[in-house]
Amino acid sequence: MHRIEVHRIPTLAPDDVTGLRHLIDDGTVDPAEIICVLGKTEGNGCVNDWSRGFATVAYTTLIAERLRVPVTEVARRALFIMSGGTEGVLSPHVTIFTRREMNGRSPKPGKRLVAGIHHTRPFAAEEQGTMAMVGVVEDSVRRAMGSAGIATAADVHFVQIKCPLLTVDAITDAARRGRLTVTTNTYASMGYSRAASALGVAMALGEVPADAITDEAIGRRWDLYSRVASTSAGVELDNCEVLVLGNAEGAASELVIGHDVMEDAIDAAAVRRALASAGVAVDPASDPDARARVVGIFAKAEASPAGRIRGRRHTMMDDSDINHTRHARAAVAAVIASVIGDPMVYVSGGAEHQGPSGGGPVAVIARAP
Repeated sequence: MHRIEVHRIPTLAPDDVTGLRHLIDDGTVDPAEIICVLGKTEGNGCVNDWSRGFATVAYTTLIAERLRVPVTEVARRALFIMSGGTEGVLSPHVTIFTRREMNGRSPKPGKRLVAGIHHTRPFAAEEQGTMAMVGVVEDSVRRAMGSAGIATAADVHFVQIKCPLLTVDAITDAARRGRLTVTTNTYASMGYSRAASALGVAMALGEVPADAITDEAIGRRWDLYSRVASTSAGVELDNCEVLVLGNAEGAASELVIGHDVMEDAIDAAAVRRALASAGVAVDPASDPDARARVVGIFAKAEASPAGRIRGRRHTMMDDSDINHTRHARAAVAAVIASVIGDPMVYVSGGAEHQGPSGGGPVAVIARAP
């Protein structure tokens, strides 16, 4: 039996580890129990977003110093998932997940929050965005579920994955070896990697027919998607890091997680349903007690590729100055912040196969009633 705790910390810069340092110093967080650092950093969220790697180095270095182990050991034992882009009202922050073994303690009644993690093997450039990636992620999700003690797919409420992308050097090296990559556009490679990772989640949880997933379907068949996957691509890694969050009997956590799916970027009703599924039935924006129970909200955002939101034309896909993922993050974050009365939410852009086309999953972790 283990206990999952979640700490949300505001940051002043990508390398600002002050908040976590204070939690370690006052004994609130044991660095040996950290399983994931999930961050929103104020970069551009694109291929050249340096803020993700900068934050990862800062947090792995702090934890390594406190544990007196090499940085490589810290990277092996925990996930460091940094999502770039805090456009609009999004407030930069990190969320720290810890897991503590509670042998001899009585479990909390009912199903409570559990978490499992897994690192995949590194991917060759020609594997990214293909069925090879789908299969590896599928296996990794199942392993993380086992680590968490989640027995059924219905108890999985959010799967956060950090996945790699293609650089010019990686594409050139593949060509030199006689291998073709799924695209030669580095920005487009982010979408393919997110898409394949999301379909790996969908396969692991039985959300799509196994025979429907092919290389041709990745990034094209938007009718195939996961209702709980959240994938984010970055240049700072060559493998996938997988965090599975759900509820299970026999857990010792004070927290629960619930989720729903936004049908489009302005679907505030789905945010309220997600809150209700985690036991928060009152709009936190109008009730301070309800807002205090919300530990974190995590969502995917996408500019509808059809160019319409509820019949109205949008121009996010046509903007050559600002990438559509940046527009989408800002819009969805504003909707969520208006519902909960707090802009410190996790919103990741680019929802290929993550919820219906133009929408995306939204999950809520809250203190149990």
